[in-house]
Amino acid sequence: MFGAAYLTEKKEGRLMEKFYGVLEKSPLFDNIKVDEYKVLMTCINGNIRKFSSDDYVFLAGSQISYVGIVLSGTVEIIKENPAGARLIMDVLGPANIFGEGIVCTKARIAPVSVRVKEAAQILFIPFERIIRTCGNACNFHFQLIQNMMMILGEKNFRMNSKIELLMLKGMREKLATYLIHESQKNNSRSFDIVLNRNELAEYLNVSRTTMSRELGRMKDEGLLDYYQNSFKILDLDTLKECLMV
Repeated sequence: MFGAAYLTEKKEGRLMEKFYGVLEKSPLFDNIKVDEYKVLMTCINGNIRKFSSDDYVFLAGSQISYVGIVLSGTVEIIKENPAGARLIMDVLGPANIFGEGIVCTKARIAPVSVRVKEAAQILFIPFERIIRTCGNACNFHFQLIQNMMMILGEKNFRMNSKIELLMLKGMREKLATYLIHESQKNNSRSFDIVLNRNELAEYLNVSRTTMSRELGRMKDEGLLDYYQNSFKILDLDTLKECLMV
């Protein structure tokens, strides 16, 4: 791992307790009681590492044997071609997990890179400690395995949704699909996105100039309003009609 700062065992224990509230929101710890976390962390040998902005957690081609849970900050999952063009696959904030799809393969070779967008603290858990029960027969190990299966299913669903988004040919179709999804995720027609304009263009795999021009047209037509990373959908019905073209 690149740029990681390691913590002493004593400091790590105190820091881990600080993030119990974040871990509660992680799907990997669904249905596991907070008062079990201290024992759980010992069983699964979890450890926290700090990263600065622009650090790489790992690069494509690396062999991975752990999953990571973002405790603070944000990370980007990115795919780069030989020419250096970058496609943002996902942006993950606190409580989100990454690496789970890689460690479940035979070779465990990462097809993507993980880059720190905003200074982050990440909990790393050896995958073997998740899928194998310990000698103490802790009940939460069985729950971890069940949770991991659910996470893998959800990841597959999200990847299919991303593929469908990338397959859309029209710029307006892509923007409408993305913005409607973000609105549904936030349960509001007014929402903030984590991507800036360059990152949004990379996520949609489009030209930033063309994308910005189309956003301007959609604003002029009264479909939406925006300022920097804040968006408001003004005409949801017409925006949905963009998907039927």
